[in-house]
Amino acid sequence: MKLSASLHSVAAAAAIWCLGTTTASAWTLEEAAKPYAGTTVDVVFLLRPGYEAAEAMLPEFENATGIKVNIIKHPYENALGEQVRDFVAGGDLDIALIDLVWIGNFAENDWIEPISKFTSNPDLADPELDIDDFFPLVLNAFGGWNDEVYGLPFDNYSGLLFYNECMLKDAGFDGPPETWSDLKDKYGPALTKDGKYAYALQSKRNETQSADSFARVLWPFGGSFLDENFKSNLMSAESQAGLKFRQDLMQYMPEGIVSYDHAEAVNALAQGDIALLTEWSAFYSTLKSPDTSQIVDCLKIAPEPTGPAGRKPALGGFSMAVAKQADDKEQAAAWLFIQWVTSKANAMEYLERGGVPARQSVYQEPGVAEKYDFVPALVESWQDGVPEFRPRFAEWPEITEIVQEWGTKIMLGEVSTEEGAQELGSRMEAVLEKAGYYDGKKPLAQ
Repeated sequence: MKLSASLHSVAAAAAIWCLGTTTASAWTLEEAAKPYAGTTVDVVFLLRPGYEAAEAMLPEFENATGIKVNIIKHPYENALGEQVRDFVAGGDLDIALIDLVWIGNFAENDWIEPISKFTSNPDLADPELDIDDFFPLVLNAFGGWNDEVYGLPFDNYSGLLFYNECMLKDAGFDGPPETWSDLKDKYGPALTKDGKYAYALQSKRNETQSADSFARVLWPFGGSFLDENFKSNLMSAESQAGLKFRQDLMQYMPEGIVSYDHAEAVNALAQGDIALLTEWSAFYSTLKSPDTSQIVDCLKIAPEPTGPAGRKPALGGFSMAVAKQADDKEQAAAWLFIQWVTSKANAMEYLERGGVPARQSVYQEPGVAEKYDFVPALVESWQDGVPEFRPRFAEWPEITEIVQEWGTKIMLGEVSTEEGAQELGSRMEAVLEKAGYYDGKKPLAQ
């Protein structure tokens, strides 16, 4: 199995798209949608700012096309299970919302269509799609699988360092920590006092533990979940260094950090209870709004700290893909919506409403980097990030539950980092062995 789509897939998709642009001057969304007026498409949305932004924009699409978009809202923790049940039962979903670590599962189960089915159709392909305008790292990681692009990036995340500049200045710092070691050894003791804490690492026992806590301390220290042969790499010196660092850093985090999800961690920063937070870019609008944050004037953003292996920021986010179970009219209507909501033309409005588009061009617009001060760190991370921040194979949904269980036990001190890594690694390998990774049933990564 190939764990990430080749960059050639982007070029291939773009080439296919170009073949369908002979009627470019005549194409409009309104004309393209006429055969599908009255069609309803069902899509899952999460309870997050980027989805609120898209929902606010939706009347424009529905009025222009006559297509109704029926939004089904789920918290992140339920989104995968609800979609899997729908696809297994041959249900009503027309658009799949796919976390980057679900893409293999959705593609290999044949639940979603490659975008080439639609970009090769001049009646449906917007000549202004410009697939090369997406950050290549984001397009491939969020929507690509085995040399095909299945989904277009939507609700796009990079790990950033949000910090309370006022708290840092009061403690004698003129800027944020550049390295993880500085965060622990210098900022940690100085900022943890009087009921306040230096830092929060959201670590609740769900995907937050896997992606936001466990993985975040592997890569900067040179570690990883797996080696090149798909064997556990968690007992390596580098992985152990990262896991031990997390244990040492906990003394500068709020009590009960293992129960903190995104909402709790973001709120802790917003209320001035912590000074530093590594968190997804999608929560910028929450922290910047006076309705939800008490630190608007003190909020600053920087890239995530560097570790011994360099700066390895978290990478996360979603793509939208057309469901194979939908009928022809629903598929066409679904594609028109996906193409529209992720378009260059709508990227600025999506950004202004609190979303984080994956379009390179919007961040090059004059004044954007000054108005949205998370942009420089975001762009840097998407140019130099780690596409395999979490393994993107079809078995990840099963493996992440193992990471969540044993990562939590390590943090709680129920097992040592070595004991937890050994148990986690053996269980992870058992899943991969059953899937055929070690007996040639599934090819390893190229």
